Amino acid sequence: MRVKICGITNYDDAMYACEAGADALGFVFYEKSPRYIEYSATARIIEKLPPFITKVGLFVEASKEQIEAGVKESLIDIAQIHFDVEQSFIDSLEVKSLPVIRATSQEDIFRFEGYRLVDAYSEAYGGSGKRLNLEWFRGVDCSQIVIAGGLTPDNLESLKGFGFYGVDVSSGVEASKGKKDYKKVKEFIKNASAL
Repeated sequence: MRVKICGITNYDDAMYACEAGADALGFVFYEKSPRYIEYSATARIIEKLPPFITKVGLFVEASKEQIEAGVKESLIDIAQIHFDVEQSFIDSLEVKSLPVIRATSQEDIFRFEGYRLVDAYSEAYGGSGKRLNLEWFRGVDCSQIVIAGGLTPDNLESLKGFGFYGVDVSSGVEASKGKKDYKKVKEFIKNASAL
């Protein structure tokens, strides 16, 4: 089970997540988010991180050109497309990307084929703490799905048996918006690795 710790805003949180065993870190490039971080600040953090950690940037309502420029400037590896787009938009990107489905029904989780992130729908983008209906995933091949939405160290056990590719957490391991709670980060990664 791969683990992405999202909403990273500073080097100390990033480094702690790496040392605790996170596979990926997420940086939010959405100015209205309390977890917003600029491309240049992200690049400064990434330059000091150990190798073999995947760096992901979350984009909202951005054009193809803005996303591609943002990936280059921030030094991230993958653009997380956290707004409603068609497959053709994903295909047009000249950078590695991960589409996000903000699901309101079971049908939504099939909107994209291949690797995708499924999050609970909310008016805000990411970090809402809302949970998905896990019944939607029964009998579904979840091996290419990263699940997000309301996950905490205490409720990860509910994901057992689904075979998700990975989990993505932001607000569930925070001390306050944009600042991680290290005990929760460590517990989350430990509990996810046991699934």
